[in-house]
Amino acid sequence: MSRYGHGLVLGKFYPPHAGHHHLVRTALDRCERLTVLVCAASVESVPLGDRVAWMREVHPGARVVGAVDDIPMDIGDPGIWDAHMAVFRGAVPAPVDAVFTSETYGDELARRFGAAHVPVDPGRTAFPVSGTAVRQDPAGRWDFLEPPVRAGLARRVVVLGAESTGTTTLARALAAHYAARGGVWARTRCVPEYGREFSERKLARLRAVRPDATWRDVSFRADDFPLIARRQTEAEEAAARTGSPLLVCDTDAFATTVWYERYLGGRDDRVAAIAARGRRHLWLLTDHQGVDFEDDGLRDGEHLRPWMTERFRAELQRTGRRFVMLGGPHAQRLSTAVAAVDALLARGWDLADPLPERR
Repeated sequence: MSRYGHGLVLGKFYPPHAGHHHLVRTALDRCERLTVLVCAASVESVPLGDRVAWMREVHPGARVVGAVDDIPMDIGDPGIWDAHMAVFRGAVPAPVDAVFTSETYGDELARRFGAAHVPVDPGRTAFPVSGTAVRQDPAGRWDFLEPPVRAGLARRVVVLGAESTGTTTLARALAAHYAARGGVWARTRCVPEYGREFSERKLARLRAVRPDATWRDVSFRADDFPLIARRQTEAEEAAARTGSPLLVCDTDAFATTVWYERYLGGRDDRVAAIAARGRRHLWLLTDHQGVDFEDDGLRDGEHLRPWMTERFRAELQRTGRRFVMLGGPHAQRLSTAVAAVDALLARGWDLADPLPERR
């Protein structure tokens, strides 16, 4: 079996799947060094930067680079080939010894690079999947995706609300409902509220000095809230990598912006920046009405619940986030939440088609 100095794998990776990774791993085994070129068209839904980052994480032994390629493909048109090669050569100027592909155009691509063509599973028998199939049904092809790709595609639903409005109960019940569907959905996760853990530790530290301290003796600093938002987001990202196509979150960094206002007043740009970076698709706001306030030792804001409900509603509306209000008894809230999530999943991923291939 021949070994090569510099190998090349080229593709859209829209999105990357097990077949792509098999191709790259095969090339890595047969080359001293390997370049993976990710080409993305402007019309495509998954940003080039995301695809490059995903491929770099999964294949740290390869050099992964990206290029925007808005030229439609026509394997029978030499002029179109010349235009594509200008993009490819601009991204990979170094000489290439071997091109690894699973495509019918592999011979011509390799010839134009002055390299050998190494076909890898052209019949897609090792991993019967394609980018088209993943785009059409990500949930149905979930097990062909690596953790960072799953995190990038998971539909994320956030449950948020004022103190003692049943957010945690609802979030857990919602995740359990979808996990009970079995199959890939059995891995549906609920991300717990990091702010709760943070608050418990803060009170415990105070009681180590003052055993009689209560929650009313605890104070927050401005720096606490960016930390809470970061840790919440980190936990969310970790869960999305190992979960199902749906991730349920018991609060998020966006909710932390309102909690900052509740405890300290005003707005913290650091928290807002963290909230703006997230990938979330639906917020479920639990109404305070009809839910008795329960003081569990970490709550003191019964009188603030109407204000907080309205602040959440106003901020969700102001920032253009899709949300549904949950009211009534728990069973009714869960039913409303399931209907909203089902509608979200029914809309699908809405991944745009790549540029058409001319024939």
